[in-house]
Order: sequence, then structure tokens, then C-alpha cells
Amino acid sequence: MGTLSFDVAHLLAGGLVLVSFMMLYQDRLYALLNVFALHAVVLALSVAWQAYVQHAPHLYVTAAIALLFKGMVIPFALHRMVIRLGIHREIETVVGVGMTMLAGMGLVALSMVVMLRVTPSADPLAREDLAFALSVLLLGLLIMVTRRNAVSQVVGFMSLENGLVLAATGAKGMPLVVEISVAFSILIAFIVIGIFLFRIRERFDTVDIGALDDFRGERQ
Repeated sequence: MGTLSFDVAHLLAGGLVLVSFMMLYQDRLYALLNVFALHAVVLALSVAWQAYVQHAPHLYVTAAIALLFKGMVIPFALHRMVIRLGIHREIETVVGVGMTMLAGMGLVALSMVVMLRVTPSADPLAREDLAFALSVLLLGLLIMVTRRNAVSQVVGFMSLENGLVLAATGAKGMPLVVEISVAFSILIAFIVIGIFLFRIRERFDTVDIGALDDFRGERQ
């Protein structure tokens, strides 16, 4: 594999980690949705480059799915959902942004150390892409844990799944039927989540998870 191919693959995978940090930093819901769309675009570019490097044309389908659904359809649907539900634009966080960013850097360092140690004999591109993918996955989980708004937690879940896609393509790809089934599973999960959001908003007049916990405490 040429040096250019290696460097571009790392640039795109590292860019995905950087955009994950951008999502972690956002305190406005619309900005978070826009950055998530950028996250999906970078993922699509990374998968397309892996398709070129690995000579795996089926990965272009994965890239197209990521670009279409995650870069366009899902962000647009979430924007519409926010407008229809009348959700306020600020995102409530469990801890401050500074502490969250420090925790994110710690998770990235942990991902690099763990993945590079447990895969010493793997292909250099695959093992380093897996380290980046684990970083994206953990940062998505961190977004879910540190955000109290249900919509932002949906974004965290979707970005977590982006890390799984990056890991699968970095490890020499997945069969096409698996990629398509995963895409439809994510789409169905998104539809179900959307229905629950509407029901939660209708029942409790909020999508703040903290408020739902308070309501549960009152019932007890």
C-alpha cells in the first residue's frame, strides 16, 4: 500500500474523531445536528477511500448509504422533529463542557493504547483505523451519557454506530448483505425512536431525561 493511501485513510479516520469532538462541544441542538451531518459525510468519504484502497466495490454502497441516510435524511428528519416538538435549542449537560472534553481525550488515549496493544500483528492500516473507530464509538457513548436531551442522545447513538461502520470497513469490510441489513436496522431504530420522542413529548411536555427521572421519583 502506498504512503499516500495510508496517509489519506488516517486523515479521514482522524477527521471523524475530530468531528466527534465537535459534537461533544456543541451546546445548541441545531448546531449538533449540523455537525452530525458533517460526521456522516466524513464517514462516507472514509468508507469510499477504503473501498478504493481495498479494491472492494461493495464498500461504495456503504459509503452511499452513509451519505444518503446519515448525511441527509436523518439530520433533516431530526430538524423537522425538533421543530414539530417545539424543543428548546439549548442542550442540557450532566457535567460542564470542559470536563466532558477532558473525558473525551482520555477515552481517545485509552482507545489508542488498548487497540494498538491487542493487535500487534494486524495490518498497520487496519489496526490504526480500528483504534480511531473505537475512539469514535466511545465518544458517541460519552455524548449519550453526558446529554440530558433525548434528541442529542439519539445523535450520540447514531455517531456510535458510525464508529462501528468505520471499524467494519477498516477490518477489510463487510459482506454487502450485512451492510444493507445494518442500514435498514438503523433506519427502523430511528423511526421507532422518533415515535417514542413524540409520545414522550405528548405525555410529559418535555424530552429532558432529567425531568422524566423527577416524574418517576414523584410516582414512587
